[in-house]
Amino acid sequence: MTKRRIGVLVMSYGTPESLDQVEAYYTHIRRGNPPTPEQLHELTSRYEAIVGGFFPLRENTNKQVQGLEQTLNQEHTDMEFVCYQGLKHAQPYVEDGVEQMVKDGIQEAIGIVLAPHYSTMSVGGYVKRAKDKAAELGLKIDFVLSYHLHPLLLQALTERVEKALGKFAGVDKNDVRVIFTAHSLPEKILEMKDPYPDQLLATSKAIAEQVGLTNWQFGWQSAGQTAMPWLGPDILDVLQTIRKEENVANVLLCPIGFVSDHLEVLYDIDIEAQALAKELGIHLERTESLNTDPLYMRTLSDVVYEKVKEVTNG
Repeated sequence: MTKRRIGVLVMSYGTPESLDQVEAYYTHIRRGNPPTPEQLHELTSRYEAIVGGFFPLRENTNKQVQGLEQTLNQEHTDMEFVCYQGLKHAQPYVEDGVEQMVKDGIQEAIGIVLAPHYSTMSVGGYVKRAKDKAAELGLKIDFVLSYHLHPLLLQALTERVEKALGKFAGVDKNDVRVIFTAHSLPEKILEMKDPYPDQLLATSKAIAEQVGLTNWQFGWQSAGQTAMPWLGPDILDVLQTIRKEENVANVLLCPIGFVSDHLEVLYDIDIEAQALAKELGIHLERTESLNTDPLYMRTLSDVVYEKVKEVTNG
């Protein structure tokens, strides 16, 4: 008997594969408007600062996609799962992933984004692109929209917070300010009653409870440079405020909105926030990224399989 074959479209933001692709990538983010030479120089120098000529960022996503396929097929032997990649701002684009599934004869598919928290402006955007392409090609596709309170995800994040607190030798854990962070989005999502901020707070609270933290807060990072206001306070402003007004000397950043090592973690936190912390006299650490942690792979595998069952049972 042949196994039921399920295509899994694994979607994420995307990153260039090498430094010479930064301009095309940035142009795509800016909806076809090429960056000014100054903007391009700034972004390229950020990539150079974290990768030093070698470009591992894309590899992280590739490994997550491979890891998910492996985990799905190990844990759920009643079906065959084939994972495809679909990126927002780099090739293979979301539409390319859908097209490849159809070419390969996939008739049933599940889409999932490598971001645990739902927003109409982030995950919603991926879903719309995938849905439109699938409708055009006649592919049946359903989506996992969020998994921000999955017990295995919370376990993975809790373990990371506990491990990172060990870097503050001789300091009581409640004398370390733990700041959970995620990518900022335009403030207008608040008027739309978007679930993104609430889901992020729910994840933060759940981790704080499991670790037994009383000294924690939330901060935003990596806001876009646009005329419209973005959600704040920004993590750099938070560091200044808590140092000057509360004399906080130990800070642990836990970027729960990001699932792998890339620019927003390796530059925005490890270089930019770290430089400011040194200037302010703060001992700053951050939790390790999830990357291909087996607990994260199992989280994704679980929610994809659950969605298949839900669709099957109607």
